Amino acid sequence: MNITFLIAMGIYLLGMILVGILDFRKTEDFTSFAVAGRTQKTLTVSMSLLATVLGASTTIGITDTVYQIGFPGIWWLMFGALGLIFQAIFLSERVRRIGADTLPHMVEILVGKEASVLLAVMISISWIGVVAGQLVAMHGLVTFATGSSSKLLLILISAIVILYTVLGGQLSVVKTDRLQLIVILAGILLCFGYLYFFRDQPAEQASTGFELLNENYTGWNLLNQCFIIGGVYFLGPDILSRNFISKNEKTAKRAAWVSGLVLAVFALVITLIGMWARTYVTPEQMGDHKALLYITGILPKWIGVILSLGLLSAILSSTDTCLINAATIFSRDILGKKDVRIIRLVVLGIGVIAATIAITGSGNIINILSGAYSIYTPGVIFPLLVAIHSHRKYTIRKGIWFSAVIAGGLFGLVSTFLGDWLLEQGLPSGLVSNLSLIGMGVSLIISLASIRRGTEHFGSHFTFLFP
Repeated sequence: MNITFLIAMGIYLLGMILVGILDFRKTEDFTSFAVAGRTQKTLTVSMSLLATVLGASTTIGITDTVYQIGFPGIWWLMFGALGLIFQAIFLSERVRRIGADTLPHMVEILVGKEASVLLAVMISISWIGVVAGQLVAMHGLVTFATGSSSKLLLILISAIVILYTVLGGQLSVVKTDRLQLIVILAGILLCFGYLYFFRDQPAEQASTGFELLNENYTGWNLLNQCFIIGGVYFLGPDILSRNFISKNEKTAKRAAWVSGLVLAVFALVITLIGMWARTYVTPEQMGDHKALLYITGILPKWIGVILSLGLLSAILSSTDTCLINAATIFSRDILGKKDVRIIRLVVLGIGVIAATIAITGSGNIINILSGAYSIYTPGVIFPLLVAIHSHRKYTIRKGIWFSAVIAGGLFGLVSTFLGDWLLEQGLPSGLVSNLSLIGMGVSLIISLASIRRGTEHFGSHFTFLFP
């Protein structure tokens, strides 16, 4: 598959560069470059949102999880789908109505500049780790598809992603997202169809054992992922970035609905692919391969090439979104600059730093940088939800609101970096594994207390969250 894949990948990546070149002169002002003109329609926003969430973790990672724990591996993406649907019901129109350019900008409008800078720093740092991690996954994929590890090829692909993002900004990212999503879905659906309808093995054996919980995935895991994973899809910065490019409130709401429903179907398909591998591939056959990559190797050549390009697309679509959003946040919310030239330089800087980390194989640095994001779900989701629903209705006590973010975030950071140490000290594993969930509860209680009640009683704050 090496030569065929390399030729197909070369043509594909040249197409990405061409999009950036064509959009270069269309993105000379901040709105066009940073939020794609804020004019994108439902289909475009839906496709961009789906391309953003379908990265390495939700394709290669999910099939690996299903291979290890069985059908309950579906819950990750199902909670993601529910998060998007809940966003459509309760938040999308409210968020778009605020008219922010970035998530930190929205927080500035809702709470104040100090809160905005806190989130901007956290997101900018963590997304360097996320981009580096995606580039590492891309290197692994290309190594598998070509049969050899090449840092030169990794540098070349990284440079192409950075280049078209620098040239066309969010407008190019949105356009390439559409193509990338088509390739992702084509590869996954062709893979699923071949495994279940054209292989010699009876498909019914792979489609049994649909337990929703088992010894590898308990009710506590379910509860934890419901809030932690669902929360990221409900109010994550990369998810909300697609809201900001929407034409209007109705577009944002429809896009979240469509994306949630499609993601639920995708969750079932990718899980069934993992179940096929779990049924028919022994651990000895799997070896050190990732489940989806192993499957790629046994597909007919043309399907294998399309699936490989689909997985590459999944990685690219997440990488370019993180690049442009992190650069926009750093420039607008930390530097206070809405200059396209500065954002382009920041895209280049973040891209070079992330690529350098990926190329040098600095896994610990990636984990540390990405770990900054561990504060987000337990520390930010509920305070941000409270702030959005309080907008123009209630006053927020900034000090208490900050305390909610810090308290919840500390639980997340301790869970990420000190979890093993706490277990060594004898703390119950059930407690340690649910620290982030506990942090979310703490941040919810404190953030509700941050609402200036006036004539309202405390209990009424629960009803305003879901009117």
